[in-house]
Amino acid sequence: METRSSFQLILASGSPQRRQLLTEAGYQFVVVHPSETAECGICSRESPPEMVARLAYQKAKDVAVRTPQGIVIGCDTVAECRGQILGKPRNQQHACQMLQLLRGQEHFVHSGLCTWQRPVDKSLTQVATTRLRMKPLSDAQITDYLGSGAWQEKAGAFGLQDRLGWLEILEGSDSNVVGLPLDLLQAMLATLGE
Repeated sequence: METRSSFQLILASGSPQRRQLLTEAGYQFVVVHPSETAECGICSRESPPEMVARLAYQKAKDVAVRTPQGIVIGCDTVAECRGQILGKPRNQQHACQMLQLLRGQEHFVHSGLCTWQRPVDKSLTQVATTRLRMKPLSDAQITDYLGSGAWQEKAGAFGLQDRLGWLEILEGSDSNVVGLPLDLLQAMLATLGE
């Protein structure tokens, strides 16, 4: 993949998974955390794809207004199962509830992705969706996983990068499940002249 850039890339995220994906793909970038106010605001009228698109835009805009030049990358990811939005779990009990809901079920991971070019303020927002299924886990498997702490800071309380073989991707991008749809990012950067 050609990843050279004539513009500075700025990742508007504190996610270690997103940093790792960009690094492994060969991108050079800096990290600027969006403010907490840019990362909140669930609207009951929004579908999960609409919500992640809006939040990715908010994060990118928040960092873009503090960036004199470069391309800001904002992203937001949630899991969706049986119509329920599963963001990052609040605590271990919440993570357990999410995993119990997901086990044996087909579900979706949606990532909103926004690129914002400064100083021209050209932005583009798109959504990637991956359809997948989690194996029918036992209570003991869930308890062991929760004890590892690996569920923390992960939408849906589980990560494909944990490599436990619990998830089967039925359609879509595996990097999207980790938290950043790299194929979509590459296409969006190309539209900005990358």
